Amino acid sequence: MSEIRIALAGNPNCGKTTMFNNLTGSNQYVGNWPGVTVEKKEGKMKGMKDVVVTDLPGIYSLSPYTSEEVVSRDYLIKDNPDAILDLVDATNIERNL
Repeated sequence: MSEIRIALAGNPNCGKTTMFNNLTGSNQYVGNWPGVTVEKKEGKMKGMKDVVVTDLPGIYSLSPYTSEEVVSRDYLIKDNPDAILDLVDATNIERNL
């Protein structure tokens, strides 16, 4: 069986790294400001050795302005993950969708 790859995408500071830490058991640094994650991070999902979760830097659109957004866009478009979880900040749903 091949690996299943899941990408965590969304605006900066919406909880992607917190979700990544919960899914993988990792302890990646979490901050309360945009730009904390500047490169993609990968980890195996707890209890599911064939599932790889990728934590991507925050992105506002697929038309990138920063090098971090380029990393996210390129992964989403070129690496073809099996699933994309779009995390949103529930206090600002309209902006996050």
